[in-house]
This record gives sequence, C-alpha cells and structure tokens, in this order.
Amino acid sequence: MRVRRFAMALTAAGALTLGLAACGGGGGDTSATAGDGSLVDKIKNSKKVVVGTKWDQPGLGLKAGAGEPQGFDVDVAKYVVKELAGGQDVDIEWKESASSNREAFLANGTVDIIFASYSITEERKGKVTFGGPYIIAHQDTMVRADATDITKATDLAGKRICQAAGSNSYKRITDPPPDGKLDLDAQLVGAANYSECVAKLAGNNLDAVTTDDLILAGFAGQGGGNFKILGDPFTDEKYGVGLKKGDTKTCEAVNTAIAKMYSDGTAKTLLDKWFGKAQGLTLPTATPPAEGCA
Repeated sequence: MRVRRFAMALTAAGALTLGLAACGGGGGDTSATAGDGSLVDKIKNSKKVVVGTKWDQPGLGLKAGAGEPQGFDVDVAKYVVKELAGGQDVDIEWKESASSNREAFLANGTVDIIFASYSITEERKGKVTFGGPYIIAHQDTMVRADATDITKATDLAGKRICQAAGSNSYKRITDPPPDGKLDLDAQLVGAANYSECVAKLAGNNLDAVTTDDLILAGFAGQGGGNFKILGDPFTDEKYGVGLKKGDTKTCEAVNTAIAKMYSDGTAKTLLDKWFGKAQGLTLPTATPPAEGCA
C-alpha cells in the first residue's frame, strides 16, 4: 500500500531530539518507583506520586497557566491514586507526558503512573503494564465545519490527515489489519501533538484529524463551531493506566479502584462533567472489562 508522506523526516528528527532531551539529564531516578517494591506500597508509605498526563487535550488533560492540569484523565488519576493510598490524600506531582515519551518516562522513572488517553495495544503491552481500561473511546474524524467532501471515514482516501508524534491513530486509516483498519491511501502530515494537528486543520494545512472521539470532542468544544465530528466511529480505544512493566500488584489495585469508581457513581459524574454536552457521544455506564495484569 502506498502512503504519501509530507514533512515526515523533519518531524521525526525533531521528535527524536525532544525525546532524548526529555529522557536525558537530571539527577537520576527520583520517582516513587525508584528501588524495589510496588508503586501501591510506595504510595501508601510516602503519600507521594508522580503522575503523567497530557497537558494539551481539552476535556482530558489541559494545563493553562501555573495551575495543575484539568480534565477527565486528571480527575480519574486523583480518584485512583487516593484509592491506592487507602483513601488518604496523596501529594501529586504532575508531569506532562506526550504520546511520544510515555514509555520512556515509565521506564526511566520520570513518572510513576500515567493517565494520558493511553490506548492499550498488544505492542505497548511489551513495554508497559496496563491497569484498566477506565473508559473505552472510539476513533472518529474531525474536519472543518464547512467541509462537504468528507462525511465518513472512508472518504479520507487521498486526503491529508495528521500524524501526531507517538500516536498510532493514523495507522487505523492507512494500514491494513491487524495493526490498522481501513487501509486507505491517505497523505500524512506530521505534527508534534494533537494541538498542532488542530491548528493545522484550522489553517487548511490538512483535511482531517482522526483520533479518539473524546479527544476530538474536547477540541471541537473549544473550536467555536469551526469544526465538526463525523460521528462515524470505527475502532475501540481502551484507555489504560500506564505502569512500569511488571508491577502487577499495583495493576490489580488500579483495577479494583476503577471498578469502585463506576459502582459508586464517580465515573458517571466525571463523564457528565467533561463530556456531557458533547453531541454524538454515548457515555458508558458500566465498568469496562479489565484487560488483566499478567
């Protein structure tokens, strides 16, 4: 299958440079998972944790100014971390964790745990232990509000779509199964993150942004009516809690916390808070089936 790639070499080089800068330097591993033991035990003992989230995704994880990030992922993180501590308050240090550096940040101890629209995939399971999922999103497509030539996902053939660094969403469009879905000959336009994707969409530098509907709903809500979501979902994206590979004890504790979050009504409250006004979204009511921690 042919995929025409635009500005890919420059984007890849920039992402590599940023990734090396993020993972290098510093004074070694200062996270709560340094040394032996599970994260859940360390949280109970120290009442401290370093949590990785997105800082550029409205509705999920967005940081504006000097305050802490805000969004559904952030609120879920607060709930789960407090449960891991046995209901006690925990001092959370928030770290921005972009798609391109999540695995590295867990491996090198920059963060202890990640809540960052982190889809569980078989490939990632080789590097990360996932708790959850805490919600199942669905990949959809966002275009400019005046677009008439793209009404469904298969219309993306030959169109310019965004390739956000570290994200696998574009593969669902361009690749065949099992890694992809639609196997379309789309044109890839590189971007550092989904904020840049949306800016390029607004500037007519690409034709569509395709990723999880929850991510798109957040950006569409900020877009002032300039964007529309097609409402043509074609995948299940299981948002997992990223943990250092092999920490099954914490994974099991995370799954227990997620089940409680749904049973006590907190999940519904948070979903309504962040996505209740988004048109075309069907919000879940039951706990998503856990993937298992082995």
